[in-house]
Amino acid sequence: MSELESTAGPVRVLVWGENRHEQLQPEVAKIYPEGMHNTIRQGIEENLGHKAKVTTATLDDPEHGLTEEVLSATDVLVWWGHAAHAEVADEVVERVHAHVLAGMGLLVLHSGHWSKIFGKLMGTSCTLRWRSERDREIVWTVDPTHPIAQGVPHPFIIPEQEMYGEFFDIPAPDELVFLSSFSGGEVFRSGCTFKRGFGKIFFFSPGDQDYPVYHHKDVRRVIANGVEWARTERPERTSPVLLRYETEDFYNGHGYKGAMQN
Repeated sequence: MSELESTAGPVRVLVWGENRHEQLQPEVAKIYPEGMHNTIRQGIEENLGHKAKVTTATLDDPEHGLTEEVLSATDVLVWWGHAAHAEVADEVVERVHAHVLAGMGLLVLHSGHWSKIFGKLMGTSCTLRWRSERDREIVWTVDPTHPIAQGVPHPFIIPEQEMYGEFFDIPAPDELVFLSSFSGGEVFRSGCTFKRGFGKIFFFSPGDQDYPVYHHKDVRRVIANGVEWARTERPERTSPVLLRYETEDFYNGHGYKGAMQN
C-alpha cells in the first residue's frame, strides 16, 4: 500500500452508501432526497467543518467506489448498507479489510452490522433481534469521558426508530460508549468500539431508511465524533510483517522465507 499523506491536514472521510432504498422506495426518497450517504456527509461537514474533507461513493459505482487508489487516500470509511449486502464483491471486501488492518478507520452504521466487511472483522454472525414499528429509542452514554461522547446529551431521544435488541452476536467490544433502550423494554449495545490490526472501528446503530434519524442533530454529532476518533495517526499505512531479527539487533529485521529456510 502506498505511503499516506501527512495526517496533519483535514481528516479524509469517505461515506459509502448502498443507495438502493432511496432509488426504489418513494417514501425513503422523500426522507433522504439526496440519498442517506449525502445526508450523513452533510452531518459530518456540519460538525467538523474545515477539519474534514468528505466524499461519497455508492454500491453502483465501478468497484463500488472503493478502488485501491480511493482507499489509500481515505483516513476513515463510513459504511451504510442493508438490502444488498450480498452484492458487495468479495474482492472489494478483502481490499477494505486489508486497509482497516493497516490503519484505516471504519464506522459501521445501523444495518451495516450484517455487511460482509463487519462480519469479517468481527468473526461472528453479528445477528440481533429487531422490529420496525416506530419505537422510541433512548440513547444513554455509558462512557462520558470517551471522545465519541463529547458534546452529546445524556441521554438523547430518537422519537421514531427501528428497534435493535440483545442478544447482539459480536465479540466483547473494546469499549462500550452508548447503550440504547426502546419502547418495548429492549436494550442494545448501540455504540461500540473495536481495534483490528492498526485500524479503529466504531459501530453505531441509530439510523434507518424508514425514519429521519440521520437528520437528528445528536446522531450527526456522534458520527462526526466517531470520524475524528477513528483516524489513526500513522505516517505510513502498512500491515504487520513477520521478520527475523539477529541477537542484539533490535532495528533491522529480515524477511521471513519459511519455516524450513530461515
